[in-house]
Amino acid sequence: MEHRRLGRTGLRVSSLGLGTMTWSRDTDDHEAADQLRDFVEAGGTLVDTSAAYADGGAEALLGSMLGDVVDREDVVVCTKAGVRRTPGGGVVDASRGALLDSLDGSLRRLRTDHVDLWLATPDPRTPLEETVTALRHAVRAGKARYVGLSNHAGWQVARAATLLEPDPGLAAVEAEYSLLQRGVEREVLPACTSLGAGLLAWSPLGRGVLTGKYRRTIPSDSRAASAHLAGFVQPYLTADAAGVVDAVVTAAAGLDRTPLEVALAWVTSRPGVASAVVGARTAAQLRGALAVEDLRLPPEIVVVLDEITAPQAGYPER
Repeated sequence: MEHRRLGRTGLRVSSLGLGTMTWSRDTDDHEAADQLRDFVEAGGTLVDTSAAYADGGAEALLGSMLGDVVDREDVVVCTKAGVRRTPGGGVVDASRGALLDSLDGSLRRLRTDHVDLWLATPDPRTPLEETVTALRHAVRAGKARYVGLSNHAGWQVARAATLLEPDPGLAAVEAEYSLLQRGVEREVLPACTSLGAGLLAWSPLGRGVLTGKYRRTIPSDSRAASAHLAGFVQPYLTADAAGVVDAVVTAAAGLDRTPLEVALAWVTSRPGVASAVVGARTAAQLRGALAVEDLRLPPEIVVVLDEITAPQAGYPER
């Protein structure tokens, strides 16, 4: 598998990342172990998790496998700060104290003294300047080797990168990016490219819709049929999205490949993308994604896919 520099840093990550959102909830320990083993054997290194996934269950499951299923040194562990539990439910809290408490909890569950990449999530109630102090402290304390943001707006990316200069710097931004969601191309991706942060593309398969599995019906074992993930998939089960899926299916048929491979190959070839994070429920699904490594889309197919999915620009964008 191809390895790429994460932005302008010296950290190298695999072009495909292993997502763990379903671990310990929809993906049991046996399937998770098979996924991790297959991923590393294929040359993958970046494993993406979060303190929020299954209320920390995904991190705990991953931690139980580091040093057992795979060596800790063979993976680049990326995690995100979780939510703070309140009587009224969970809320995002990116204050300095909450972030550092979240990181300490992640390290305990992951059974490691540091993560390779730690990302903060947006919190409109906390000044970005305060969030940045927690990121800087994590690096100086040796608890995180590199830091970044997850799901922030373009101006926030630019501001955080400025505040973190020159040390430790903003290494990465994780954001949704696929043929069904190209909004990052307006401001986030240009900011990353200009300021030296690598983009980690989550849900590069359009929340599973770009695989073509929902063209005729909703499979009973799919995310769209799941009580806790149906709302996650629903925004892309539209007529407009169906047209994009049809184009991907047509391209795949002409190349004798799968729609999944075409959609992934498009994302991983985009300028500025360091890695596309793929979350699979089963090891068999993951193996389908790993097959994309030898696929390079013909320019004429890229042009067509670009044209039919281009995000609309408005003032003051150009």
